[in-house]
Amino acid sequence: MRLFIEDTLFHAAGAPLPLDLPHARACDALATGEPARAPVAGTVYGVLHNDPAALAAMGDRVLAPPYKAAPKAPVLYIKPRNTHLGHGRAIPLPPGAEAVQVGAALGAVIGRTACRVAPGDALDYVAGYTVVNDVTLPHREFYRPSLRLRVRDGFCPMGPWVRAARQVGNPDALDLRVWIDGALRLRSSTRGFLRPLPQLIADVTDFMTLQPGDVLLTGLPWPGDFDGPLAHDGQRVAIEIENVGRLENPVVRASVQGGSA
Repeated sequence: MRLFIEDTLFHAAGAPLPLDLPHARACDALATGEPARAPVAGTVYGVLHNDPAALAAMGDRVLAPPYKAAPKAPVLYIKPRNTHLGHGRAIPLPPGAEAVQVGAALGAVIGRTACRVAPGDALDYVAGYTVVNDVTLPHREFYRPSLRLRVRDGFCPMGPWVRAARQVGNPDALDLRVWIDGALRLRSSTRGFLRPLPQLIADVTDFMTLQPGDVLLTGLPWPGDFDGPLAHDGQRVAIEIENVGRLENPVVRASVQGGSA
């Protein structure tokens, strides 16, 4: 099995499957204002502490029990299928929560089975890239935050599409911006991670196999403090990554009956 993307993989709201479209047609579909579906359905793997500034900001916390040292391997977590959300769809704000924390990330979509991949070959296994909002509840669990904070329903918006790898260029040199209600809240990039994407793929596939359609996040740029950027009920979040796209989602208070688990 292999996932090959020629241009832009877009999953329209009413379509049973995503379609590989010329980019202009995907833009036209998005311009209708209809929410889209998440463009891929594989497992999403996040990685913590890949930004050296974030690790440095933790200070001596990395030396505290039970770990007593900085991580020597990628610190991974999953965003299961219940978290997946398409462009334009509402991020549920769980009952009792005041805000959600926005986590802007580049998602590398795996195109073929990747097991024990060498860094020099790693990008050959990437079919394309998408914008991911790795949403979490604000917290003070710095080293390995509880999954309860990250796997609420709708806590992983993706999209608006997957751009083919050849259309994006170097994944480790892309500008990234976050807006909340139109105000620029974060200006960063995918540059300078401790593990650039080829090394990250090599390190991860050394102990686990990635399948076509899986998404590996390259890391979360350090926003400058542990509390931001935050989005509240009724606000709209936009994340734009150079050459990939712009993902937008409103934040809407979830009902007690229909909210996140």
